Amino acid sequence: MMEEAIATYREEAGELLAELETSLLELEETPDDNELINRVFRAMHTIKGSGAMFGFDEIASFTHEVETVFDMVRNGKMAVTKRLLDLALKSRDHIIYLLSCPLGEEVDRRDGNEIIAGLRHLVPQAEMPEQGPSEVPVNCLLTALVDEPADEYTWRIRFRPAANILMCGTNPLILFNELRGLGNVHIVAQLDEIPPLDSLVGENCYIYWDIILTTTRGEDAIKDVFIFVEDDCYVKIELIDKSGLIDKEQGYKKLGDILVERGDLSPVEMQKIIMLQKRFGELLVEQGIVSSEKVHSALVEQEHVKSVRKDRSETPSVEVAASVRVPVERLYQLTNLVGEIVTVQSHLSQVSLAGGDATFIAISEEVERLTNELRDTALNICMLPIGSTFSKFRRFVRDLSSELGKEVEMETFGADTELDKTVIEKLNDPLLHIIRNSIDHGIEMPEVRMAAGKSSRGTVFLRAEHSGDSVLVSIRDDGAGLNRDLILAKAVERGLLSATADVSDKEIYAQIFTPGFSTAEKITSISGRGVGMDVVKRSIDSLRGTISVNSVRCVGTTITLKIPLTLAIIDSLLVKIGNDHFVLPLAEVEECIELTREDIKKSHGRNLANVRGAIIPYIPLRQLFNITGQCPDVEQIVIANIHGTKVGFVVDQVVGEHQAVIKSLGKMYRDVKGVSGATMLGDGTVALILDMSFLLLAVEGS
Repeated sequence: MMEEAIATYREEAGELLAELETSLLELEETPDDNELINRVFRAMHTIKGSGAMFGFDEIASFTHEVETVFDMVRNGKMAVTKRLLDLALKSRDHIIYLLSCPLGEEVDRRDGNEIIAGLRHLVPQAEMPEQGPSEVPVNCLLTALVDEPADEYTWRIRFRPAANILMCGTNPLILFNELRGLGNVHIVAQLDEIPPLDSLVGENCYIYWDIILTTTRGEDAIKDVFIFVEDDCYVKIELIDKSGLIDKEQGYKKLGDILVERGDLSPVEMQKIIMLQKRFGELLVEQGIVSSEKVHSALVEQEHVKSVRKDRSETPSVEVAASVRVPVERLYQLTNLVGEIVTVQSHLSQVSLAGGDATFIAISEEVERLTNELRDTALNICMLPIGSTFSKFRRFVRDLSSELGKEVEMETFGADTELDKTVIEKLNDPLLHIIRNSIDHGIEMPEVRMAAGKSSRGTVFLRAEHSGDSVLVSIRDDGAGLNRDLILAKAVERGLLSATADVSDKEIYAQIFTPGFSTAEKITSISGRGVGMDVVKRSIDSLRGTISVNSVRCVGTTITLKIPLTLAIIDSLLVKIGNDHFVLPLAEVEECIELTREDIKKSHGRNLANVRGAIIPYIPLRQLFNITGQCPDVEQIVIANIHGTKVGFVVDQVVGEHQAVIKSLGKMYRDVKGVSGATMLGDGTVALILDMSFLLLAVEGS
């Protein structure tokens, strides 16, 4: 159980560190944003608190020092500077290192000590303790800075944990110790919800607590103690007194008033007891209206507040958001099972139609409707916003531009666009390569940009948007643009293009994806070896996606990726050649037309079809795949639009639309060109999924 809790902490800490990096980079743009400052502080505090719970003492100790500095920032004692953000980002990297270290083993503290020393030098001298640096350790100096005298506040806290809090690895005693570190505390356990022994579950927590805390810290400091458990527990915090607002001679609220405020006693019940003219608390317990623990808790509050004198104020309780954390493997298993159901449903539809029974057909149609809803729901569960990937590149752009001596910022659009988690993971490296090239080759040096009338600061624009069953991801920079003539000359030199051929800009720019192709004059640690863009293209091809380039000299370059929403199931067009079935992705199909013997004679062997006055080339798949047998008198041409080029694929018969559950071909067939996968049909036969983009390029290049 503890191993699972530790694994959960590592996962949640990783998510918090990703959010922390995003917040720090946003804070660099708006350093006065208090919400961002609080977000950074809370992330640090959560990592620290939960780290201590699960035995990550190194993380808790180190993060506490960084958290202390940001506590000073949010209290207005320090300003947000570039140096502070540099150290905070390094702190984030160091926490990732500590997170990866096995528990109980020795860790390298050199980077952490260097970061803490750097933070110490940023602290204003007026805020430093009188002792010299040699007298007090660095990690104590920072913590000491927040301990200043201020007004005292008294808070009433009711903490009712979830029943399974102990099974989740959370120890309430650790929370209480944190509260004791804030000031004077009285804690009273409430036992009235403990069930009889025969119905008690040993792993559950049935106790809740009333806490009275006097501290110089604000409500945020108390909330931070419970921040790791606030989603699973009930925490109510009320300000009941503040020093200086009530005369010290006056008494505090009566016992009955305190119980009514807490919700433990109704006003009607209070009046009945008052009429009996006995000690209020004793009567409540005698008549079984309120438990002795609740009366004792109210008396503790009464005595506590009498000694410190504060005003009362209420804060609303925190609404709990419901969410479930599911291992990725279970999602993949769910997707595979849904895919199998889709295949079985397809078989059911074929059998019902062949049988002709109206009742059977109606049942089949209902199963098809439910299967479609199940498929969409399952795929949506596996969807994640692409913004989680976009945010990773902000740090990369910041660090790389600094290394190159350039001023570059990144702007993102459509971060809420959703893609399959698997697709997002495989997009990371291609996007990284493209952004690196945009900064290194595209964005000019500040002085060059200013001489050209541009701002010294360049921009990389990252955009995502839905387009049918695909997502378009574009990376645009406002740099120098591609040098068309230089690329053409290099391509001619390598024999990739003919010097006399009339080639389009699209064909010229496509050369940058050729393995080993580079126009860089010198090799750097970042680029220039001709490695990268060919890898990008292979990665996008493996996702059944496409990539296109558009560039204007001195204005900038745009690279657009078209990626399918999911790699599991696609809407397709099922076709037949002889006895073999094939599948064409429906997203690229525009229409289907007939091809007669007369049409073939009119084209004089040039494989061209006249479609409403437009001449469209076509590819006879029977000939391409060497499929024997007699062609039907009337064949079908499937017209597709591939990268803006219309082309036809000739087949014997168009069967109809089909939901294809994609299966890989296996290691033996990994090098088969023109086929991107296979799918199982309802009758158990296998149909190959054709890669129309590759088939078009293969025919054009032959």
